[in-house]
Amino acid sequence: MPGFLIQQGATVMCSHGGQAQPTAPNPSVTLDAMPSLLLTSPWVVAGCPLVPPPIPPCVTAQWITGTARVTSFGQPLLAQSGTSICVPTGTPLIPVVTQTRVTAM
Repeated sequence: MPGFLIQQGATVMCSHGGQAQPTAPNPSVTLDAMPSLLLTSPWVVAGCPLVPPPIPPCVTAQWITGTARVTSFGQPLLAQSGTSICVPTGTPLIPVVTQTRVTAM
């Protein structure tokens, strides 16, 4: 399914409202003058309000699916339609605000 590509600086949150940030942007491809993001880039989550017990808050996240037809350095880029998983909760990341010029499958 096509979706807008996600760039560094996009607003991405965990399912509980914590702010997610990529740790390794891809400066080879820019979107609205910001680096794009590769599927392989790990993410960190800060401010997840889920307080133990019983489940600890979201700390890191990884995207599982990205673009199928558009790549950079042979790796898929991230799109709003992709899926992700937070650790240790197993919930997804939610892209809230991204650039709106470039879509990809």
